[in-house]
Amino acid sequence: MAEAADTTAPAPTRPAGPIDLKLMMKDSGVSDVLDELDRELVGLAPVKTRIRETAALLMVDRARRDLGLANTPPTLHMSFTGNPGTGKTTVALRMADLLHRLGYIRQNHLVTVTRDDLVGQYIGHTAPKTKEALKKAMGGVLFIDEAYYLYRPENERDYGQEAIEILLQVMENQRDDLVVIVAGYADRMARFFDSNPGFRSRIGSHIDFPDYNDAELLQISELMMREQNYHLSPAAKKAMAEYVTLRRKQPHFANARSVRNALDRARLRQANRLFASSKPVTPEDLQTIEADDILGSRVFHTGGDVAGQSPRG
Repeated sequence: MAEAADTTAPAPTRPAGPIDLKLMMKDSGVSDVLDELDRELVGLAPVKTRIRETAALLMVDRARRDLGLANTPPTLHMSFTGNPGTGKTTVALRMADLLHRLGYIRQNHLVTVTRDDLVGQYIGHTAPKTKEALKKAMGGVLFIDEAYYLYRPENERDYGQEAIEILLQVMENQRDDLVVIVAGYADRMARFFDSNPGFRSRIGSHIDFPDYNDAELLQISELMMREQNYHLSPAAKKAMAEYVTLRRKQPHFANARSVRNALDRARLRQANRLFASSKPVTPEDLQTIEADDILGSRVFHTGGDVAGQSPRG
């Protein structure tokens, strides 16, 4: 269970006259959050559009509140659907920041949980676990990854339904003090909502995260290298482009997560290559990933399709 740092929420002020919404967005820091999201995430144009639309809706709601107009806060619980490695957790973190800056949650923190954090193994174990997770997230955002695992109809003795009932109650009765984001594969989440209509009725926004294309994944690889003070040589960049094309055709591909795993292994090969050399290394040597560091992947030696290969393969 992971928890982000907490900060103090800004105190709202009541304007004396007309409100400049764009200036209000800038002064609240929401513009900074949206710009940071653009810098952090490659592609995902539909997701970024939905986040900006949500920010605009909440900004208008806050302006109405500040002017003393009747307003009904929108339902803030959300569903993020998409394949692994498409930025769902990153967007959830930025959403927590955005909601805090606008005064919709007391604390800028996100608590990430899975089924194991909520569902117990025996009678009387689930309720305390679920309530403890909710207690830690209260005032902020609870992010439930792979939420469909909460519901296992094939197991009559499963305690996931108890966790769901507690979550639904809190999502309804304490929606002013907690935002819940559920996430997972689109098809499995659809079945989950069909089996739990109470969840569907409490979700105000459904955002689908598309897979990255080859060019975006190559750009992501270069950004990841830059963050770690590495870079790809021209030949390595070409090899990485070939790797992405091949890897996307294999099972268990996990978008940016698979790219990160591939680069970690490339760094491992680079380290072994440098140690095997009898020459002293230069700063440039230490920062450069060469083509052989990429081409050493088994992806290039399997015909482009390996059944059962894990996201780390």
